[in-house]
Amino acid sequence: MKPRRAIARIHPRLAVVAHDVFMVWLAWNVVNALRWSLEADAAPVALFGVQDLLVVGAQALVFWWTGLYRGLWRFASMPDMWNILRACIVGAVAVAVTLFLYNRLAHVPRTVLIVYPFVLAILLALPRLVYRYWKDSRLDLVRAPSERVLVLGAGKAGEALVRDLRRERRYLPVGFLDDDRSLRGARVHGVPVLGPLDQLPNVARETAAEMIVIAIPSANKAQMRRAVDLCEEARLPFRTVPRLEDVVAGRSAFNELKEVAIDDLLGREQVQLDWTAIRTRLSGRRVLITGGGGSIGSELCRQVARLGVESLTVFDQSEYNLYSIEQQLRRDYPDLLLQVVLGDCRDERACERVFVQSRPQIVFHAAAYKHVPLLQAQVREAFRNNVLGTRMVAQAADRFGVDSFVLISTDKAVNPTSVMGACKRVAELFCQTFAKESRTRFMTVRFGNVLDSAGSVVPLFREQIRSGGPVTVTHPEITRYFMTIPEACQLILQASVLGHGGEIFALDMGEPVKIRDLAEQMIRLAGHPSEGEIAIVYTGLRPGEKLFEELFHPQERYSQTAHAKIFLAQPRSMSWTLLETQLAQAEVAARDFDEEALRRILEQLLPEFVAAQAAENNVIPLRSA
Repeated sequence: MKPRRAIARIHPRLAVVAHDVFMVWLAWNVVNALRWSLEADAAPVALFGVQDLLVVGAQALVFWWTGLYRGLWRFASMPDMWNILRACIVGAVAVAVTLFLYNRLAHVPRTVLIVYPFVLAILLALPRLVYRYWKDSRLDLVRAPSERVLVLGAGKAGEALVRDLRRERRYLPVGFLDDDRSLRGARVHGVPVLGPLDQLPNVARETAAEMIVIAIPSANKAQMRRAVDLCEEARLPFRTVPRLEDVVAGRSAFNELKEVAIDDLLGREQVQLDWTAIRTRLSGRRVLITGGGGSIGSELCRQVARLGVESLTVFDQSEYNLYSIEQQLRRDYPDLLLQVVLGDCRDERACERVFVQSRPQIVFHAAAYKHVPLLQAQVREAFRNNVLGTRMVAQAADRFGVDSFVLISTDKAVNPTSVMGACKRVAELFCQTFAKESRTRFMTVRFGNVLDSAGSVVPLFREQIRSGGPVTVTHPEITRYFMTIPEACQLILQASVLGHGGEIFALDMGEPVKIRDLAEQMIRLAGHPSEGEIAIVYTGLRPGEKLFEELFHPQERYSQTAHAKIFLAQPRSMSWTLLETQLAQAEVAARDFDEEALRRILEQLLPEFVAAQAAENNVIPLRSA
């Protein structure tokens, strides 16, 4: 290190040490002078002597031992004040012991030893607090605050936010609004609590606020919607602070102001997971994730990477997706033993080679085609990827002695009306049935839509709103289940711990959401509060779509598991011989590009698929007597 840099780093600390040593000397002499002033014929107190050197030396050692110089005056806080008081009291004991060994405490009144630490604590704490107050409140002569801000929520998040805003000087907090009656008239860092949230429009006008910040990271979706509605009524731009789980996961900074996203309004209660069990299951294991570049697959990669796995292999057929997730993982987890493989899970040689090279112990199979209307006319590709691809990876897992295989499925597999849903249901059937023939634990995790996944309605609506509309919704009454991508992946990991083989786990998706409401909320969040400013156009249900989705088939009696948000569906059995025969025929039909044969195989394996299609077309299916 260069001498100038070393001096620059040491100099501020030396100034602090010199200040504190001087305060020790001052406190000791002031307390002694006051005590001896009560005596009529007391000798004058010597300001410098051996006793002073011993006191300063003993107290300085205690300061160093308690870490008093690791804190910064700029950010002096209550923990620092407690540390100062502790150091002063312990220092008084050290001073007493030192002077006792020196001269048996001759000419040292006992009251001095009692009063000294408290006087010293005041002398040390007061300059620190004054310095911080001066730093926090001094006028910025270079640049005035640019925006006047109202803060919704005067709790811990609001307090921390105002402290940061005042320090950075980009915003000027003019008031809090909070529904807690006990806070009325209170001040937080000098900023008044002006009333309840319902008064936001009036208070915003009275304070000439230019922006609103929602500082309620623990708010549920109803509370967030109320806050957003009030912000829209005030006709001011608004931001929010990140949720705690986003900060912990590293997706957001604590003091970051971000736009309110649709997942803030559709958000659910924070998922409580048994991370100890999950880490125990994954730590030190070799993991393979197929489709690892997709929406679910890439988040699974990130979740798995931070759990201390021995190695992670990512298998995907999209070059760009694979490149993107590799860059993220190598940046965020430089010590991770990572292997990325470009290939197709339907390619037998490629699949075999991945297992030979990585020797996985746990496989998450997220590779799948999922676009319902597109696959409705692409039966061969849907069957090859979602059924035969799953079969190939599952059989490889069995041959190489994989401990656990987790299939990522969808609610569209329940009473399927689409080719995509039917293919995913056959993949579920294969894993359930194959579990009885294999030592590998095969499990299926089924859930609904995830917010902001590739190809979902959220990115589509966002692009349509950005282009000025219209926003296209298929039907006014269509509903879907939604959860965030991180929540879905965390529950997948939890389900993988619960399973013993052959189970279908369904995730608690909460209440279904009307797509029309979703579109309206996204339009408002984009800054178009006026009704009709961005039109919503209904285009009619697309091929294979249902008005609503289900998480369980009526014959799948479900029960709760050890986790409140994961349910266990009773699997429906099928003959292994029949299933293998049908899939062998499907393999031939796929090779011959015989889509009619593939559709017939789907109908033979899934009687509910025939019934659902008939109901969709208002046709009663013929049944043999």
